[in-house]
Amino acid sequence: MSAIDIQNFRTGVFSTSGWGRAEYSGWIDESQSWKTSCYVGDWSFLDEFQVRGPEALKLFSDLCVNSFTKFAIGQAKHVICCNSGGHVIGEGVLMRLAEDEFEFQALGPITAWLEYNLQRGGYRAESDTRIGKFKYQVSGPTALYVLESLVDGDLRDIAFMHQRGLRVGSRELTFLRQGMAGEIGFEIQGPKSQARAVMSELLAAGREYGIRRLGSRTAMTNHLEAAFPTVTHDYIPAVCEPEEADFLAFQRAREADGSQAGRSWTLDGCLKIKGSFEADRIGAWYRSPVELGWSRNIKFDHDFYGRTALEREVTNPKRKLVTLEWDADDCIDVQASLFRGDEQPYDFMDMPRQQQFCMNAHKVIAGGGVVGVATSRGFSYTFRRMLSHCVIDIAHAAPATDVTVIWGDPGTRQKNIRATVAPSPYKTDNRRADLSAMPLRLESMVR
Repeated sequence: MSAIDIQNFRTGVFSTSGWGRAEYSGWIDESQSWKTSCYVGDWSFLDEFQVRGPEALKLFSDLCVNSFTKFAIGQAKHVICCNSGGHVIGEGVLMRLAEDEFEFQALGPITAWLEYNLQRGGYRAESDTRIGKFKYQVSGPTALYVLESLVDGDLRDIAFMHQRGLRVGSRELTFLRQGMAGEIGFEIQGPKSQARAVMSELLAAGREYGIRRLGSRTAMTNHLEAAFPTVTHDYIPAVCEPEEADFLAFQRAREADGSQAGRSWTLDGCLKIKGSFEADRIGAWYRSPVELGWSRNIKFDHDFYGRTALEREVTNPKRKLVTLEWDADDCIDVQASLFRGDEQPYDFMDMPRQQQFCMNAHKVIAGGGVVGVATSRGFSYTFRRMLSHCVIDIAHAAPATDVTVIWGDPGTRQKNIRATVAPSPYKTDNRRADLSAMPLRLESMVR
């Protein structure tokens, strides 16, 4: 891509979508919820791509880096699709509903990529793409007790990344055990016609246990602390290379003729960049699953699109995902510049994180050269630190390594911010806690 093409990626409108209000009880209060009590967050905007037929699983096997030799009915997997060069097009959760029936949920062009390949590949399967369900995440130390007060059935024997249908009053809902906050969590799914009633019941049952509703200002902070890189925020979907040109044309035609009506994303909306990082090709904003910390998902027990490139990278990785701790005084100076009328202020650091749907990428310097790219900058009230993800050269990836982040878009006043490498995930991962070992009752948190 030329420099002119890159500039086009830097233009346009950036916006948040999907989470409702910016704040409900305040972003500080909400960001504490998954450490001290629990939250309910609304991910109903995710696409649902349903595939059924004798070759439905073959579609996913041909396109995903994951192994499907073990994939039981009722199980879910975090699956990843790459382009021919081994860079991530997108990822999401795939659920096996029956022997030949699957549902994939995600945001961004990955659902269109799967549909495109299903149509052109001659698979003996049929699909349906829609947004027909509510998807409420309930996560945190008290999440289990909130849900147990509602359901008719047992939650404690549901294994991590497995789902089960359970009744809540007269409603049959799906409970998927996951944990995007790095804590015990379930995603409750059901018909959108029941969404309002179920939310009311969750909030009423959760009052005793300190439940909070998650707004857009806070929603992605848990992804930062728990190390869940996210499409557009941490990587640009890798769909702009010549090998994927036919898909690009397919998706643009769908958007032009209205086939994407009702979706919470567009292709151009997912291809937006800001920040100090610069390059002369859009591929510099792509990331591989190795770089994003998903090497464990890659299995070479099957052939899949992008396999050759990933085989080379897995044996000799060049970069990895870490957390950066940004220097507090340098961040304070950025904010203080807004109050100094005698100078041009630095680019604003929104709190706790950016509210733009774009890849806000900042170059990371060490030894006089660029060694990494920082994304998802955000303030963690729990840890009282400004943090970010960073894909960084292996030579600079050891914890306690000092680096410098360049803050500010090209052409603006920029600030050198000192930073230190820290582990990723930054927060302890408690998703797989043994639910059967938890106390049967929890004292009310209401005083």
